[in-house]
Amino acid sequence: MENLIKEKIEKIINDSEVMLFMKGTPDMPQCGFSAAVVGVLNHMQVKYDTLNVLQDQEIREGIKEFSDWPTIPQLYVKSEFVGGCDIIREMHENGELTKFFEDKGIT
Repeated sequence: MENLIKEKIEKIINDSEVMLFMKGTPDMPQCGFSAAVVGVLNHMQVKYDTLNVLQDQEIREGIKEFSDWPTIPQLYVKSEFVGGCDIIREMHENGELTKFFEDKGIT
């Protein structure tokens, strides 16, 4: 991965307490997995930022290499990679996500 892309991704992640790399926007997700994570975050009433990877091919490919995670969406909290759709759904269903946000000071 080019340093410029890596630095750009790091800045995006570090500039937001809760950052979701997704396909589409929260109002108009472009895939079911992105819609599912948006649904969880909205249900939890967490304030979050998003980046539509469909608008930036370098970020779309770069984020996969950056996190060593092959799919999108990807959720970061306080610069820590949390996971993709299945992990977020599972954490939400078993209560881990609420505790995770509390531990990170996210209300």
